[in-house]
Amino acid sequence: MSLLRVSGVSLQERERYAVHNISFTQQPFQKVAIAAETGAGKSTLLQIIAGLVQSTAGEVWLEDARVKGPAEQLMPGHPGIAYLSQQFELPKFLRVEQVLRYANKLPEAAAQRLYEVCRINHLALRRTDQLSGGERQRIALARLLLSSPKLLLLDEPFSNLDMGHKRLLKAVIQDLGDQLGITCTLISHDPLDTLSWADEILVLQEGRLVQQGPPAQVYQQPASEYVAGLFGGYNLLTGAAAKTLLAASGQSLAAGQRLLVRPEALAVAEAGPIGVAGRVTAVRFFGSYSELDVRLGKSVVTSRVTENRFGPGQLVHVRLAAEGGWVLPASS
Repeated sequence: MSLLRVSGVSLQERERYAVHNISFTQQPFQKVAIAAETGAGKSTLLQIIAGLVQSTAGEVWLEDARVKGPAEQLMPGHPGIAYLSQQFELPKFLRVEQVLRYANKLPEAAAQRLYEVCRINHLALRRTDQLSGGERQRIALARLLLSSPKLLLLDEPFSNLDMGHKRLLKAVIQDLGDQLGITCTLISHDPLDTLSWADEILVLQEGRLVQQGPPAQVYQQPASEYVAGLFGGYNLLTGAAAKTLLAASGQSLAAGQRLLVRPEALAVAEAGPIGVAGRVTAVRFFGSYSELDVRLGKSVVTSRVTENRFGPGQLVHVRLAAEGGWVLPASS
């Protein structure tokens, strides 16, 4: 049985839909990420799932219990679901151990295990106004989890965190699932956060679910240029360059179709029997890799290489890596 079932959920606001007819299921311990541009309904969907916002259509079920919206009950929310928003608050001027003690519903041993997983034991005697942003967030997370929810919803948990606190929070979230068995759904605007963590990604556009699948599929086979852009750089080619690149792999391009290629799927060599001749126009160094801009006739493509032997002005040959391109239909 699914842990979470979202069925035909919509929220209409005046003449537009914040979310429209969204359906999906989430299995126990399955890690689900929601991706979309700003204003596409990500946070609204999470709040509906949490029972904090009333949908105008559809239902949300956690196991065998329907999640009721705030118009149906006195206290908004669902006891089996914890929601951590971007605007979380902690009581001011209290010590951390006081904040947690007042919220705790777990046996002492279970609570201590939770504090270990959240990496907050060393903060117990600090006041909440003496904490960094990342420390405050982990305290707020632990306080929510003291109620033993089955599903944790995280709304942009990594925003406004420096690299160190972001790595620490990622480890905490991973351990919540691995060690405490808490199922998690999160939103993040950074594709590296979702691609490296999720088992399933839902992509929203203007409140609608436009693609759903494993991270590798969503990244390598996006349903549209919009989806492609959410998860990193890409090249979009038509005409002779696209047809030549595809020909070597036995594929063709129909009228109106476009070839979408991620930068790392374009191999660059000094010369070769296959591929398209071009000239390097720019080189950018990013530490573990370099990006090359290469002019192919009227088009300029970007390739990502781990070892760069090329410089601006150099003649090269560009070819498509095995299964490296994805043909977008004309209407996408």
